[in-house]
Amino acid sequence: MHVAHLTLHNFRSYADLDVELEPGATAFIGRNGQGKTNLVEAIDYLSRLSSHRVSSDAPLVKAGTDQALIRAAVVRSGRTAILEVELNPGRANRARINKSPLPRPRELIGVVRTVVFAPDDLTLVKGDPSDRRKFLDDLLILRAPRLAGVRSDYDRILKQRNSLLKTAGLARGDSRETALSTLAVWDLQLASIGSELLTARLRLVDDLRPYLGKAYQAVARGASRDDAEIDYKPSFELPADSHDLEGALLAELERRRKDELDRGISLVGPHRDELALSLGNGELRLPVKGYASHGESWSFALAMRLASYDLLRADGDDPILVLDDVFAELDTERRAQLAELVAGAEQVLVTAAVAADVPESLQGIRFIVADGEVRRDA
Repeated sequence: MHVAHLTLHNFRSYADLDVELEPGATAFIGRNGQGKTNLVEAIDYLSRLSSHRVSSDAPLVKAGTDQALIRAAVVRSGRTAILEVELNPGRANRARINKSPLPRPRELIGVVRTVVFAPDDLTLVKGDPSDRRKFLDDLLILRAPRLAGVRSDYDRILKQRNSLLKTAGLARGDSRETALSTLAVWDLQLASIGSELLTARLRLVDDLRPYLGKAYQAVARGASRDDAEIDYKPSFELPADSHDLEGALLAELERRRKDELDRGISLVGPHRDELALSLGNGELRLPVKGYASHGESWSFALAMRLASYDLLRADGDDPILVLDDVFAELDTERRAQLAELVAGAEQVLVTAAVAADVPESLQGIRFIVADGEVRRDA
């Protein structure tokens, strides 16, 4: 899979841009603030309909305009598809494939698949649990795009349920009884959709685990594939019968009812779960967060991205790899290790402030990004 052509209109710093791309390694070289990351961000947006840099679409639209356009020609198994998305902050976005409108933009997810390495990846191991849940859900949705709808439904139910918990917690008399009766309906919905999301996450972690061990061994000096471990930690104790997660989640919601009413928030469900990361063997195994060195933390974060790439590749497609200013954050040894591991990908897109930061095996085609222009280096 690779992008053969990228067109941008009013996206970030670009009023209009057309760039021809090729398989293999491509490096975008330019000083910070020149717009090189904007290029790979656009391609990643087509993959997930979200940015790896910001949480909303508004910053993606060029200042002074009200709409942005991303269009790409994507080659997959020898066939070319034209993917297009209009970004309309405050209004509904629109998506098209080969000029045919899609009923919902999220149907574009997964047509092109990307794995992005970025300086912020350190938050995967040092950040909040929400960063690790997002990592899981992004990967889940790339593998099974229909889960984008499940995740959206869960967020909607959670928001409604939290609002009702606040209302019920303050209500008295008949008003309270009515609120509690309505809350029971939302409990059923949260348990139903939440158990579906939970089941998918548990399977994903099981699928990802062997790839993580292999990737960590590859990027960490002297490590074995048994050193790195991931475990899914739900917000409640899972039943022995994993086929009844919905019933177990519903029972836990009922058990925590008083606490939730007192605090006015939902305390049980996938939104409270954690992805536990650890290093070591046997009794010496310790959490990465708080115990790992800076180098070990970087190696673990890189291993998580590499494991994602290997898992997606095992599904049958070679994802597009994006290495966004990541080499500046790595020492010489890790640069070489990462470059060696990804050099064989069908398409690798690299951004760097200076060409010297890009390992020789990933030099490939080079574009110079400066003063709002992108030109191919001779």
